Amino acid sequence: MKITGSVLVVLAFCFTSHAQTDDDRNAVKQASLDYIEAVYNVNPAQAERSVHPELVKRGFFIKKGETAYSPHAMTFVQLVELSKNYNRNGAVPKDAPKEVVVFDVEDQTASVKVTAIWGIDYMHLAKYDGKWKIINILWQTPPKKGK
Repeated sequence: MKITGSVLVVLAFCFTSHAQTDDDRNAVKQASLDYIEAVYNVNPAQAERSVHPELVKRGFFIKKGETAYSPHAMTFVQLVELSKNYNRNGAVPKDAPKEVVVFDVEDQTASVKVTAIWGIDYMHLAKYDGKWKIINILWQTPPKKGK
C-alpha cells in the first residue's frame, strides 16, 4: 500500500510539472510571436509586452549593393521605434514568414529560433515577475542564396 501511494504522488508531481512546462512553452512561443507581430502589425505595445527593457540585440546584415555582412546592434527603445515604422506603409506581405521554433524551456530561461521577413533570430527569454521576456537576440538577414 505504501508503494502505491508513493507511485501516485510521483505521478501526480510529473503531471503537474508537465502542465506547467506546457504553459511556459506556450507563453514563450507567444512572446516570440508578439515580437514578430509587433513589427508586422505596427504594434509597439506587442514589442513592449514581449521584450525586456534591457534587450541586447546584435546581428549581421548585408547592405544594399554590398556582398559582405555588416554588424548591427539594437536596443529595446530602437526595437519599439522600429515596430512603429517598419511596416507603416504595408510593404510586408500577408504570407511573410512567421515561424517560431522553441528549442528549450526551463523554469526561468528559454531558447528560441524565429524566422521572419528580416531574417533569422536566435533568442533567449527569461521569466521576469512571472512573464516571459526576450532579453538577448542574435540575428542575421536571410542567408545568401546558394549557401
